[in-house]
Amino acid sequence: MLIGISGKSGSGKTTLSNNLKELLPREVVHLDIDKVGHNVLLLDEVKEELIKTFGSNIVNNENIDRKKLGEIVFNNREEMQKLTDITWNHMQKEIDSFIERNKDKIIILDWLLLPITKYFKMCDLTILLDIPYEIRKKRAMSRDNITDEAFDLRESSSIDLNPKDFDYVLKNNNKNEIRKLVKKIWQEYYIQEVLILLRKDIWILLNKQVNYLMK
Repeated sequence: MLIGISGKSGSGKTTLSNNLKELLPREVVHLDIDKVGHNVLLLDEVKEELIKTFGSNIVNNENIDRKKLGEIVFNNREEMQKLTDITWNHMQKEIDSFIERNKDKIIILDWLLLPITKYFKMCDLTILLDIPYEIRKKRAMSRDNITDEAFDLRESSSIDLNPKDFDYVLKNNNKNEIRKLVKKIWQEYYIQEVLILLRKDIWILLNKQVNYLMK
């Protein structure tokens, strides 16, 4: 089962993912796609292309300085698209590999940009964290040690998320709401497992019938 979680900066995507890992009665693995993006910045071919595109001032101690890179791309959608063009293929390889390695588990993908990728349609269940701006701002400033201005810059560059595109929408990170969500997810997962078993049984039965008729 593939679960997709989206929400703007400071909405609590990682917290929700950890809560689901803790509460769901099956093995759950979580991929924070932001971290995948950070990892590909360490690849030599990616670093070379980024320096060629954005200049050597984004380098600090031979590594890409994400803060300096962010100052460029968060302020300009065209520059953000250049960054995406350079990194996305590498990110997809890592995401695809993660899904393939864990296909027998419940997989959580968490990313703001998930709805504009192929992975959103692949998800069996999607969740939007629609948390008020002021709450998110306070969380992000504390977590990332950034200023009001830096958060607003990040906010202005983020995509719009339509609640109608999601299976579930959470307006807060209340534990009771999360427990209700877990119950719904588990029901969905159980139904899927039953359907898979039924398909297998039907396939076995059809094969037996075909073999019998061919005798």
